[in-house]
Amino acid sequence: NLIIDDNDHQLIIKVASIPSARVQIYFIDNDDYFARKAVLKDADGNYFADNDERAIFFARGVLETVKKLRWTPTVVHCHGWLASVVPVYLKRIFADDPIFRDVKIVVSLYDDSFPGELEREFRTKIAHEGVKDKNLSILEAPSYENLCRFVMEYADGVVVGSAGADAAVVELARRSGKPLLEYQSPDEADFFDNYNRFYEALQ
Repeated sequence: NLIIDDNDHQLIIKVASIPSARVQIYFIDNDDYFARKAVLKDADGNYFADNDERAIFFARGVLETVKKLRWTPTVVHCHGWLASVVPVYLKRIFADDPIFRDVKIVVSLYDDSFPGELEREFRTKIAHEGVKDKNLSILEAPSYENLCRFVMEYADGVVVGSAGADAAVVELARRSGKPLLEYQSPDEADFFDNYNRFYEALQ
């Protein structure tokens, strides 16, 4: 069980495989947070009120699963804002764990912005997880742009993952001084080579 905001939530790990690609895929699940027919919004288009806690559970769940399976990742690539808590956990909670000590963090930016802000207690809930960091002040107003600013503080590299990524956030990435991979069309012949070169340059 993982404790989020003083409440116990069961972490369920599921595994599947793609035999033709020799790839195993691991899923984390929880009835409270993920037993829904939609990812971020309800049937009326309203964002779920607990998306902040779902992001925290996702981050903890993924990293605890990696520890349980005794993997030693070289690169952790976070896709979308729902994974935005993973980097701060890696840098502040799991920093001394040998499994994660030398990991490089890459963050991809997408056209997944949301209106308004997440729950105002988001910052406090992360702090309750044992995170002590001045950058948490960015989340006093947990808007999409501030969430992206926050996650980029811990990234070793940033990728523009979609052509329609938020222009203001992409500009923040360009001005951050972090290594940046501009948008790569999947139709380009060197798509995978460009990503591999980007990863290798971070080592």
